[in-house]
Amino acid sequence: MLKKVLVVDDSTLIHQMYKMVLMRYRCEIVQALNGQDGIDKLEKNPDVSMMLVDINMPLMNGLEFIQKVKALKKFDSIPIVIVSTEGKEEDTQRGLALGASGYVKKPFQPSDLHSLINKLFGDLPA
Repeated sequence: MLKKVLVVDDSTLIHQMYKMVLMRYRCEIVQALNGQDGIDKLEKNPDVSMMLVDINMPLMNGLEFIQKVKALKKFDSIPIVIVSTEGKEEDTQRGLALGASGYVKKPFQPSDLHSLINKLFGDLPA
C-alpha cells in the first residue's frame, strides 16, 4: 500500500507536480531538496512506502543517495524510483545497478508515474 512517499528533488516546482500526481493515492508526501536532506527525512519517516529521486542535486546527488539508502539495511527494501532527464541514460542505468526499482524520464506524463506505481504496488484504487 502506498501511504507515504519521499520526494527528493531540488526543484520546488517538481515537488508541486508530484503533489498533484500523487494526490489520487491519498498518500502523505515528504519533501527533501537534496540527497542529504532526503537521508535526514527518511530517518524521521521510516514508514515511507516509496522514494522518488532526482539524479542531479546539490550536496548529495541521487546516485549517492541511492547508495547510502541501500547501505542502511533498515531502508533497503523501500522502492526507489529514479526520475531523470532525457540524455542521462548512463545515470539511470547506474542507479538501477545500485538498487533502484525503476525510473521515469523527465518530463513525464502523470500516466507514466501511475503505471510505474501500479507495477510496484499492484493496481491501487484511484
